[in-house]
Amino acid sequence: MTNRRGFKLIASLAIVAALGLTACSGDEGTPKPGTSTDTGVAPAAAVTMPTVTTQPANGATDASPGGTIQAAVENGTINEIRLTNPDGKEVKGELAADKKTWSVGEQLGFGKTYTWSGTAVGGNGQQVPITGSFTTVKPKRTEQASLNVGDNKTYGVAMPVKIDFKNPIADKASVEKALKVETSVPTEGAWAWLGESEVHWRPKEYWKPETKVTVSAKLYGVSFGNGVYGKNDVTATFNIGREQTVEANTQTKRLIVRQNGTVVHDFPASFGLESDPGRVTPSGIHVVMEKHNTYSMSNPRYNYDNVVVPWAVRFSNHGEFIHGYAPSIPDQGKRNVSHGCANLSPANAKIYFDSAMIGDPVEVTGSSVKMSDTQFDYYDWAVSWDKWLSKSALR
Repeated sequence: MTNRRGFKLIASLAIVAALGLTACSGDEGTPKPGTSTDTGVAPAAAVTMPTVTTQPANGATDASPGGTIQAAVENGTINEIRLTNPDGKEVKGELAADKKTWSVGEQLGFGKTYTWSGTAVGGNGQQVPITGSFTTVKPKRTEQASLNVGDNKTYGVAMPVKIDFKNPIADKASVEKALKVETSVPTEGAWAWLGESEVHWRPKEYWKPETKVTVSAKLYGVSFGNGVYGKNDVTATFNIGREQTVEANTQTKRLIVRQNGTVVHDFPASFGLESDPGRVTPSGIHVVMEKHNTYSMSNPRYNYDNVVVPWAVRFSNHGEFIHGYAPSIPDQGKRNVSHGCANLSPANAKIYFDSAMIGDPVEVTGSSVKMSDTQFDYYDWAVSWDKWLSKSALR
């Protein structure tokens, strides 16, 4: 039989023990596992202040006046900004649509200090100042660059791009990094230094007809080495025209004109006298450089002066032209008697003259003398592609 009184006593003690454990279970402010202390009020969001960076860095003393000049803001936007020159005049610039960057919109001067001012604002309205200054480099001297192609001009398929400088360039790599060629048709090509003061760009193969080309040389403020800096930018957008090539074979004594691979003219010609190395028409791929309705020929070495010829198309600066010359008509197609030029009859010379374009290739073959890189301005196509690539300052 169960002792009912004893059972009640045990139950009472269990309840008292449970209450005692509850009273001693810890600090009243400490939540129990599985309980929530959410009061329904979100904690305050951390405030992130906007940060401003400027380029060139604050305090720079040798900044390029043609380089990247900008201010940028993180965790905020530009509220107002000014960049002023030493006279307090505000420099032109452009604020990006998202108001996070401002970039200079004009060329700065050499050897001048420019000062930033303005404010940037964060998402919660916090403002920070835009401050600082930098000084552009003061060059020992500046160097002018010139380009051989012009805007809206049309050239033949062998036309090289050439940038000339008046003096040798010490830091060719720095200059080459500032050069760019863009084409409407994918075109493999490269820059090559063909002298201490000239750099050329040509495609690996002749240009494709109807290609649009843009050349940009952002050289203002670029270091040329030894304290010399670029004085100007040069740019041009031009077109490549139809494909026309000239095949001038000194052995067959023919001058063949092809357009898009089809022969359109086959003229008898007389080239340079083969028995005199000074008169031989050099073999190689030349480039049409100039055209003249009439041209006065002189060569003191061979005792002739002011011999005026019609329809003269220059294909090298060594003195070679394709031109009309009536006295050599009996020799044309039979004997080479000229002083290096390609003689045609005046009538045939006019036909060729009318079809010729600056930049057309003139491929001379068969002679005993080859083009050299010391006498010819456009000897670009006489250089193998591997050798051409080796002439880049960036390889």
